[in-house]
Amino acid sequence: MSFYKIEEVAKECGLTKRTIRYYEEIGLLFPPERSDGGYRMYTDRHIELLKKIISARDVLGFSLPELVEFIQMSDSVNSQRVEAKQTEDIQKKLEKVAELEETLEKQLRMIDLKLEKIRQFRLELVDLQERVEIAKTKYTAMMANQE
Repeated sequence: MSFYKIEEVAKECGLTKRTIRYYEEIGLLFPPERSDGGYRMYTDRHIELLKKIISARDVLGFSLPELVEFIQMSDSVNSQRVEAKQTEDIQKKLEKVAELEETLEKQLRMIDLKLEKIRQFRLELVDLQERVEIAKTKYTAMMANQE
């Protein structure tokens, strides 16, 4: 397993060291192991999770509380998948798969809500753009009539 110092992780992910520490503090990122000297030692898993967090933040526009919820659900999905695979009893497998399905549906609902907000915002801008075009046409015609 490879270990990275916080400077390396910050550079790899395009974050500040302070942001990474803050994400740990609020529970968005699980705490790394510490070296004998007390330095944080991050793994590839930390970097992968940080990139997922950044993507959810930037692409989906999730707030910090939404990010925490989304990442917790992602963790649940991963553990539910493992539990379903490791369970031999078919009935328990079905229960685990049902739990997995429910968690994924919650994540999809979160994304769908964001997409709907983005769609509404875009519609407002399109409406404004159309009104600007009408005004432009109106004023152009008024100028032509003055000449």
